[in-house]
Amino acid sequence: MKRRAFISLLGSAAVAWPLAARAQQGERMRRIGVLMNLASDDAEGQARLTAFAQGLQQFGWTDGRNARIEYRWAVGDAERIRKQAAELVTLAPDVILAASGVPVVTPLLQATRTVPIVFTQVIDPVGAGFVDSLARPGGNATGFMTFEYSLAGKWLELLKEIEPGVKRVAVLRDVGSSSGIGQLGAIQSAASSFGMELSLVGMSDAGEIERAVTAFARAANGGVIVTGSTPAIVHRELITTLAARHRLPAVYASRYFVTVGGLISYGPDSIDPFRRAAGYVDRILKGEKPADLPVQAPTKYELVVNLKTAKALGLDLPPTLLARADEVIE
Repeated sequence: MKRRAFISLLGSAAVAWPLAARAQQGERMRRIGVLMNLASDDAEGQARLTAFAQGLQQFGWTDGRNARIEYRWAVGDAERIRKQAAELVTLAPDVILAASGVPVVTPLLQATRTVPIVFTQVIDPVGAGFVDSLARPGGNATGFMTFEYSLAGKWLELLKEIEPGVKRVAVLRDVGSSSGIGQLGAIQSAASSFGMELSLVGMSDAGEIERAVTAFARAANGGVIVTGSTPAIVHRELITTLAARHRLPAVYASRYFVTVGGLISYGPDSIDPFRRAAGYVDRILKGEKPADLPVQAPTKYELVVNLKTAKALGLDLPPTLLARADEVIE
């Protein structure tokens, strides 16, 4: 290379490097709010956020580099959720991840109709008034559904399959949630065909759960269904302990009950929506609107069985059931 050309190239590079550095330094830090309806040390909550963070990194967003993620943990407390929802909105984030369900999304939408919201694990976003339709949400919120109400009827079928002698079923549900009503309706519709009598158990606090399950267990031929809700997640160790103590076969809505000692679960993967939510957050940060992003249904369902718990309950699970299971914990 001739000396004059080399000096010219060097001069051009000397100009370009500071410009590139200034462009990188000038990249706007994007702010992402996250409102979790669990405790900060909850293993399930941490697993969900890990999946979300990994998803963001795949799209080029890293906390502390080009994004600042503001976390808030509500521990299932309604008043705390309202305060933290308002607090997140005052920070003027570019987008908020609402995790999980109606108790989190409702106060966020009461606090803002402009900040984009991506929700996870909402059963009926249209019925809850969060979106106009699944295909065209129309407002500032969109996200990922948990499952259809009809799935709840499958839990009764599974309970009958693992213990044909069950005649009475305690249904643990969140009485303050519209999704709890919908799940219960599906269970009630299926109960008569299986010849089962239902007893409804609220989950407002640990004391209510323990008293109700203990009273229910005094009679024979009982089983338990635990519907999907935040109180169920918060009290999952208590619920699985009570089922074991009173030797009650139980069917749960999600895998994380079975990993702490529950018998069997059937429902959508609880971690996958958080990976997928990262994709919607990325699209919103790049300029798309929640109103134009369709609400998505689950793509992964899983049947999980705890064989150790089955043996402790004296249950001989059908080989056909074990063959269908996506995971067997021994």
